[in-house]
Amino acid sequence: MLYTIQSIAEAVGGTAHGDVQLTVSGAAEPGDANANDLAMAMAPKYADTLADGAARAAIMWEGADWRSFGLTAAITVSRPRLAMSGVTAMLDAGQGWETQAIHPSVVIDPTAVIGKAVSIGPYVSIGAHARIGDRSILGAHVVIGPDADMGPEAIIRDHVSIGARVRIGARFRAQSGARIGADGFSYVTPDVSGVEKARETLGEESETQSQSWLRIHSLGAVAIGDDVEIGANSTVDNGTIRDTVIGDGTKLDNLVHVGHNTRVGRDCLLCGLTGVSGSVEIGDSVVLGGQTGVADNLFIGDRVITGGGTKVLSNVPAGRVLLGYPGVKMNTHIEMYKALRRLPRSLRDLAALRKAVFKSQAND
Repeated sequence: MLYTIQSIAEAVGGTAHGDVQLTVSGAAEPGDANANDLAMAMAPKYADTLADGAARAAIMWEGADWRSFGLTAAITVSRPRLAMSGVTAMLDAGQGWETQAIHPSVVIDPTAVIGKAVSIGPYVSIGAHARIGDRSILGAHVVIGPDADMGPEAIIRDHVSIGARVRIGARFRAQSGARIGADGFSYVTPDVSGVEKARETLGEESETQSQSWLRIHSLGAVAIGDDVEIGANSTVDNGTIRDTVIGDGTKLDNLVHVGHNTRVGRDCLLCGLTGVSGSVEIGDSVVLGGQTGVADNLFIGDRVITGGGTKVLSNVPAGRVLLGYPGVKMNTHIEMYKALRRLPRSLRDLAALRKAVFKSQAND
């Protein structure tokens, strides 16, 4: 499909320059772009590679001297990364699903309710009393459990499983292999376990005994709000008694785990390989950087940000920025890291000072 520079500019709130009726069919990085691509030269460091490609048009930062790069047309925007959202939405060809079609291989329980204009791919299984909202798309090998309730306009990629009694709002998006509604990881021992003793004594209890583990069943489910996205191979566990909750607008990256009973607020980002233990309360607009780990039964306030690899081991007040293991204020962690790097030199200086003092004392 072809798009004019003018139409793209209007869609992203930018300003079109030059031959605004020039058409493009795709987007590319500047050095890889051909004549039919819109080059994504959104900062000077990217624009410098325009000469390596064959783009005639580019989307650039506000005030860019686009003519100096030999372009026929350009779009300038005040917030380039925001403009990328609009451009990619326009040019996304999707996954090639046939709309409003139900593949003959699907297995749908007679009591399930399928909305209007729903597309269902090969080998999908939909359980008893499940509800699929209008204009939803289910890719191949999706499994929807009994009594699951999904709002309109969901896009569910291949091999996603959604367990029994899971409730999902509107415009849900799940990437390949996501698992929603697995049993929570909850077990108990007949006698006080070594883990319980370690917590109580902070590891001073040295003797532990062999023990067996008894399952605590998950009676809760998962409740997901509107406009939530779950990344590939991510997992959200059922609650033990209450539901595990994912708030409106929250996005989970690939390989993210949310444990049982945890409640994630609105408009949060949980980045790749983040692991959240059970019974954690996470506020609104929280960003957990990649590989963040959160211990169980903690509270994380609104607008908290953690840097990559942070391990959260205690409650976090609203608005704090954390880094490190254990997670501390980012500026504190940086000072600690600087001190750690200086430690070998400091120890050498201390040894030299001790030697000088002892030598001085010996000469007295």
